[in-house]
Amino acid sequence: MDQNSQWNISRLRLCRRLSVLFCAAALSACSGSGGTGPNPVPEPLPVPVPPVEPILNATGPGEWRQTSLLRSIPVGEIAAVLQAAGARAPQLTPRYEVRAYRLEYLSRDGQGREVLASGLVAVPSKPAGAPSPVLSYQHATLMHENEAPSHQAVASEAVVMMASAGYIVVAADYIGYGLSKQLPHPYLQAAPSASAVNDLLTAARYWRYSAGIADNRQLFMGGYSQGGYVTMAAHRALQNSQSPLRLQLLASAPGAGAYSVSATLDELLRQVKEKNPLLGTLLNPGLLRYLSDSVRQRVRDELLKLVVDADSDIRFAPRFIDLYLADDIASLKAESDVHDWAPQKPVYLFHGREDRTVPYLNASLALDSMARQGAGRQVSLNACPSQPSGHIDCVLPYWNFMLQQFAGLARDL
Repeated sequence: MDQNSQWNISRLRLCRRLSVLFCAAALSACSGSGGTGPNPVPEPLPVPVPPVEPILNATGPGEWRQTSLLRSIPVGEIAAVLQAAGARAPQLTPRYEVRAYRLEYLSRDGQGREVLASGLVAVPSKPAGAPSPVLSYQHATLMHENEAPSHQAVASEAVVMMASAGYIVVAADYIGYGLSKQLPHPYLQAAPSASAVNDLLTAARYWRYSAGIADNRQLFMGGYSQGGYVTMAAHRALQNSQSPLRLQLLASAPGAGAYSVSATLDELLRQVKEKNPLLGTLLNPGLLRYLSDSVRQRVRDELLKLVVDADSDIRFAPRFIDLYLADDIASLKAESDVHDWAPQKPVYLFHGREDRTVPYLNASLALDSMARQGAGRQVSLNACPSQPSGHIDCVLPYWNFMLQQFAGLARDL
């Protein structure tokens, strides 16, 4: 039973006792004058208090398997990192020591199969019973396994820094990293991206309940670049689910994500044509669909090299490129695009106008599409104020923007 439930039950019992005393006093005042004393008041029957429903472990995706304490990071160590970063540090004040855990859970891969996955959960060391809001943070594209969140229980990790400010921060490794590193990473595939995040949130919720770690039932989501894409996918999937977490979600802040993968590839193809018109003609999907699979695969591999570093030890699944080159835009939109829906909770989009890695078109297209779906004021677009405002230039401004938006809503920090 969490602290809020205990308080509510105690308050209910107190109200009942006061009601009994009030009734007894009223009956005494209204008793006949011929008696020698007040009429006896029958002792009230006990009113049963409904039990607080426990949080149960899921079966299948979202099932908690194991949690391991990685280390505790002193607040002074986090403060030293921020001080050394100077103007490059995010605008937050570390207040708590952070306990960093690796959590193992079940999720789904790009083929829809159940797999064992992992993530990092960072918990601020507050007084016993003190609650915290939960922040689900989705990382950008990582080229190496050792960069995954569950390998980064260090003071310089974004997850740890935000936990030191008072959030319980949950960060999925994603499929293809951590415990699932033997599997291909379903890059820019909406369903497995959302599943990795929401299944971890479900498992972490059960674990916190079992471990007596209080949260205040506030949930936020944020991430930049690929993390922005995954945030949007996870928000949409959570809204369409029956998970109790959907009622706890207050807002998301997706930054510089490829929300329309088809439009992103169109724009990148346009940039390729500017630099190499001959190659651009060859990369026309309308032409490539008539070529052999082997030719399309060679072109696919060349395009993937633009995304993945040569020394990467992550196996990226290039299905989104295959669908694009096969001119199967309907399947590409169904499996990858995450911009055309109506959020019921605020979505704070953030993007740099000069971003050529993930074009700004993604954000403006998401804003327009959501407006047509009836999102109204639930969605807003905030342009990165940095000059220049390229993809890397806007990482720190995004951090500060996200933290500012959430701070206006978060309690118990």
